[in-house]
Amino acid sequence: MKAKTRKPKAKSKGKETPKQIAKKLEGIGDGMVADIKKGKDPSFKTQLRGRSNVEFDEDRGILTLGDKETTRNFLNIGHARKFMQTTMVAAKTRDYLNQNKTASIREVYYELKHTVPNSKENTFDGQTESDAVIVDLEHSVNTIREKLNLHANPKGTLYGDITLKDKMHHNDKFNCAKLGRGGWSVMSRLEPEEIEIVSVNAKYVLVIETEAMYERLVEEQFAKKNHCILVSTGGQAARGTRRLINRLNSEKKLPVIVFTDGDPYGWYIYSVIKQGSMALAAHSQYLACPEAQYVGMTLHDVETYGLENVTERMKDGDIKRAKEMLEYPWFKNKLWQNQLKKAIREKIRIEQQALANKSLEFVATEYLPKKIKEKDFLP
Repeated sequence: MKAKTRKPKAKSKGKETPKQIAKKLEGIGDGMVADIKKGKDPSFKTQLRGRSNVEFDEDRGILTLGDKETTRNFLNIGHARKFMQTTMVAAKTRDYLNQNKTASIREVYYELKHTVPNSKENTFDGQTESDAVIVDLEHSVNTIREKLNLHANPKGTLYGDITLKDKMHHNDKFNCAKLGRGGWSVMSRLEPEEIEIVSVNAKYVLVIETEAMYERLVEEQFAKKNHCILVSTGGQAARGTRRLINRLNSEKKLPVIVFTDGDPYGWYIYSVIKQGSMALAAHSQYLACPEAQYVGMTLHDVETYGLENVTERMKDGDIKRAKEMLEYPWFKNKLWQNQLKKAIREKIRIEQQALANKSLEFVATEYLPKKIKEKDFLP
């Protein structure tokens, strides 16, 4: 993976209507039919995914997908099954768009799964196959999954003085500080034509890895007392949650501060929110938040707050991940290099909930307010 400066490609992902995207999908089919009529081998072209085609755009601070492409041919025995799967998903997705229907990626899998007549061959042997085809289609027509009227199971929670309007459901308008302590369950489809951010009354967004810590901060009225918005990711952030964070930063100009466990897994969650992910590098413009900053947990917090007795031992997988992260271009700065080397050397990790060792309210009354006020962040 190269650290590279690239010009942004011309994008139209946010502008096209469902009917226009459906026409693009029809164009793929029309091209295949034209090839068949000419006696040519029909083919399907999409961008090559994988680390060899992922680049880090230093100017923009995000991961991007490179220009390499891959072609799938029907008459290639190694491509034929995947080619068949691609045409099935493309046709079904075109139908959803024309009928103004949405479907979960799980529903797509089950709707198209069957045994091919007069054979023992299944169209799909698992959802991972249909999911991969959906990503291929995203790249081939230069759009995002949500614009194909497809979505995954939602994950993530929003709380604070922010008013949203659900344009797809009677234009319902609601304030996320008045939905009870549970807040609003973040949807997987967060495009402006579906969910409008009507108003936000906050100084920053605090993104939290664990639901337990999110619930603690809600109970301690952290959002109200510190004039902020709380977003829980519930582990690795789902696409909808990442899109929400992106929109709060890009549209409402709110700073984003990320709070995870102090271990390579938590730091990678932060990395995905900030730079984007390798798997979705083509969509970083809409999912990443390059100005995000990291508040904790850090391994230096262990000494600062006397948490030596509540650390956990890192597993081999954690150590391996930390060593990989040392080589990522966006972790090459001195502060993160020191943090990762300290983790590898001491083989310890610290969870957010470990702050309860001081007191239940310590994280809300002392730890976060002090670090945020002093801007004690990692880049």
